Amino acid sequence: MKAVLLAGGLGTRLREETEFRPKPMVEVGGKPILWHIMKGFAHHGIREFVVAIGYRGDVIKDYFLNYEARTNDFTVHLGDRRQLTYHGAHDEHDWTVTVVDTGATTQTGGRVKRCQPFIDGPCIVTYGDGLADVDLKKLLAFHKEHGKLATVTTVRPLSRFGVMDLAPDGAVQRFREKPLTEDYVNAGFFVFEPQVFEYLDDDSILEQAPLEALAKDGQLVAYRHEGFWQPMDTYRESLMLNEMWDTGDAPWKVWIP
Repeated sequence: MKAVLLAGGLGTRLREETEFRPKPMVEVGGKPILWHIMKGFAHHGIREFVVAIGYRGDVIKDYFLNYEARTNDFTVHLGDRRQLTYHGAHDEHDWTVTVVDTGATTQTGGRVKRCQPFIDGPCIVTYGDGLADVDLKKLLAFHKEHGKLATVTTVRPLSRFGVMDLAPDGAVQRFREKPLTEDYVNAGFFVFEPQVFEYLDDDSILEQAPLEALAKDGQLVAYRHEGFWQPMDTYRESLMLNEMWDTGDAPWKVWIP
């Protein structure tokens, strides 16, 4: 099974980091957040990736084209007959990465649709800017058990603000610091059967008409993830994720070492 990673958005709310690079290349602990997502997939045995690029896609192309030199020592013999020798190995030696230019302004559904030529069966689709400790084996088992065309992973996010519980007379009973909300939201980590491509076109927004049509047809189910999930939408969230990594409190790091 392949993982499709949506890595082409503008990241306008993270302009401090994304003026010169796409948001999936913003670093957490010295590595792009995209790398962290891929490491999680690889831990669960999914090592074939299709990366849908757009805005500043050249940065992602260069990253993977030069991955060996970035992650290994090497010796280069200069001159007309240049030779390059890498020393050592990295843990990503068995990854296959297909980089697909899906357009600078293409919407999420269009990006998935334009990756269709590189997908040969069911696939997992997720966003290139969110970290989670989703158990992909359980997700895939849930998808297979329900037998629908599509599964979306859902989470209950933390409230942006602390809340107060009030008595009927207005007395403050207690404070709760950023509790979980009651509603579930889309966390990505979709599982799609090949027929889902019939619901997509080059201009579609995945989270709107395609998912609404799948739900109307009774072909969409929700997998409830109760663990860690954190998108990186703002500079503050970028700092938070880096602090979690630096202090050794990074729940999405399911791989060893």
